[in-house]
Amino acid sequence: MNGSEFNWSEFFHMGGYAVFVWTSYGLALLMVVVNIVSPIIERKRVIARVKRAIKREALREQNKS
Repeated sequence: MNGSEFNWSEFFHMGGYAVFVWTSYGLALLMVVVNIVSPIIERKRVIARVKRAIKREALREQNKS
């Protein structure tokens, strides 16, 4: 099969298994994206929580003085 005989329709149909194959690819891509984005979001939450705790402690120290 050379380049001129390649049929994109057949490639995307995948011999009747396209639904299963493309769903698997889609789910795998989704999991990769979730595994990249989730730690980034959690890191931002932790940083915000630590900043609030630092401010709270600083206010407590000011109020004691």
